[in-house]
Amino acid sequence: MTFLLRLLLPCVLSLVGLPGSATGAPADPVVRHYAAIAHASYADTLAAALDLKIAVLALNDHPSGDTLAQARKAWLAARDWYGQTEAYRFYGGPIDDDDGPEGRINAWPLDESYVDYVEGRANSGVINDRKVEITKETLAEMNERGGEENISAGWHAIEFLLWGQDLDANGPGNRSFKDFVDGGRPNADRRRQYLQVATELLIDDLRSLVEAWGPGADNYRREFEQGGNESLRKIIVGIGSLSRGELAGERMEVALSTHDQEDEHSCFSDNTHRDIVSNAVGIQNVWLGRYVRRDGSTMSGPSLQDLVAQRDAKLAKQVSARIEKSVALTRAIQAPFDREISGGRDAPGRQRVQNTIDSLAQQSKDLVDAANAIGITRLTLVNP
Repeated sequence: MTFLLRLLLPCVLSLVGLPGSATGAPADPVVRHYAAIAHASYADTLAAALDLKIAVLALNDHPSGDTLAQARKAWLAARDWYGQTEAYRFYGGPIDDDDGPEGRINAWPLDESYVDYVEGRANSGVINDRKVEITKETLAEMNERGGEENISAGWHAIEFLLWGQDLDANGPGNRSFKDFVDGGRPNADRRRQYLQVATELLIDDLRSLVEAWGPGADNYRREFEQGGNESLRKIIVGIGSLSRGELAGERMEVALSTHDQEDEHSCFSDNTHRDIVSNAVGIQNVWLGRYVRRDGSTMSGPSLQDLVAQRDAKLAKQVSARIEKSVALTRAIQAPFDREISGGRDAPGRQRVQNTIDSLAQQSKDLVDAANAIGITRLTLVNP
């Protein structure tokens, strides 16, 4: 989470909810189904991260071009599942309350030299400082210490270790498997250790979110399901803030303005285009109350769309169409993202990105209208 969003998050919590009791009957089925989908989405992400750990262990045991490629493939697969969970943020829930792990999981942009060597600095980073013990506790303590780009943990630290710096305008980073081979790049043993420990820390944090949303326990989910209209308010805050402030703003508008690949989300793997799609799909999941699981099964139930349609069928249809359009526009963005944002204002790639930003911005306004239709009359979202 960026410093700006941390400053703005308290503003999100000043919203006014639906009138009536703490547990408004119309909201309850929607809230319960949302909680079930949130749990399933985090559970699928955790399962994919466990597959990533298996691939990382295989790479560490037998470094080769093939095991490195398999670890990268596992990271990309797990990353897609995580992207959909970002719709469950921005309202002080278990991922981003004062003690939440979001900063350890997904903080960016990352100063590569904080972790490992970079071009022109062969001895930089924790990996090349043998005085620093590489443990989960150390990586957690060092994350964002001394600056928000001092990222030591999470998806992007792992991504950097697997791909290395992206020095190719036409493709991702190209770290050699020899970086993990003793006798190849110096401190290969610590590089292997760092990769494994960072992956295990990510798994721990994801598991804590699965537990927070798990059914039948004395946890955040139980409190959330009893929250009625207040929980409904949080649901709309989450997808509205992701639509405009985070996805359209922090993740797309900034990079489009600076033309700088360092401002794209997954710059080492050139996976930013997929990050954008999975975030947009996550918003759609929440709005429709529908989620396609990792095993191919579909969860479907009471949704925001249904609730709004009871008050204003035309508006509900309009919001659904806008969200569908936004998802389609994200899918039209081509890889690599850093080439999409290059060139002049009329460059085809920049136009594709700008069209997506515009649609997401309008989507957030439509969601405010939807909130108003069900009685939430003041909606303050996280803005860019």
